[in-house]
Amino acid sequence: MQDMPDQAPLFDERGTDSGDGMAHREAPRESTKASGNDPAGHRARLRRRLIEGGDEALADHEVIELLLMQAVPRRDMKPLARSLLQRFGSLAGVLQAAPRTLAAHPGMGEASAVALRIATVAATRLARQKVREAPVIGSWQALIDYLTIDMAHLTLERVRVLYLNAKNMLILDDLVGEGSIDEAAIHPREVIRRALDLGATALIIVHNHPSGSPEPSRADIDVTNRIAEAGRLLGVTVHDHVVIGREGHVSLRAKGLI
Repeated sequence: MQDMPDQAPLFDERGTDSGDGMAHREAPRESTKASGNDPAGHRARLRRRLIEGGDEALADHEVIELLLMQAVPRRDMKPLARSLLQRFGSLAGVLQAAPRTLAAHPGMGEASAVALRIATVAATRLARQKVREAPVIGSWQALIDYLTIDMAHLTLERVRVLYLNAKNMLILDDLVGEGSIDEAAIHPREVIRRALDLGATALIIVHNHPSGSPEPSRADIDVTNRIAEAGRLLGVTVHDHVVIGREGHVSLRAKGLI
């Protein structure tokens, strides 16, 4: 896409965010009032409810509205917010959709997609920081929150290994492969060798199920036990294997499968 000239107008009469990420100029204030629509007043009310009412003061579509308002200064964003929820199924589904998919959604554009994506980036970093600040085993819910934000709505299966030191503090969160969890995606000897290189004494395997169900497969269980056996020989403990899905998570340790 060619660069737009510096003097190009930022908004047009419709006040929408175009597909190329450029927004359009707002309609004259008189026409907004004549139509009986008061988007500025609605936005102010939403902001006030958020500030005064806390986390649960807004419905999911209103959260999306407020985020989209950062990209499109003047336009009724409620229909677009509702259409995104209908398509992606939930607030989490909208925020974790691929930026290009969001940008291509009718009524969206690059700027609007970025406004939604930045919320996910901020939430992921906040959750990750909480995981790094305390022993993982002693702050299990913080770990699950982080993994759910980061992986539950992925459309591809990813395998990660969290390497821990003797105090169970996170050393490295390592993306080791994409695709079904078998020895083509994760090699038991390589996982343990990496642990020894890092000085890790324990690890947690994590992967997601794009289908939504977190129930482990036979391959999940088999690979986990091969890694656990290799670790036992070299003093590296496999604390758990966590499977993440839109419907929740499953701990293989809690199910007695390790």
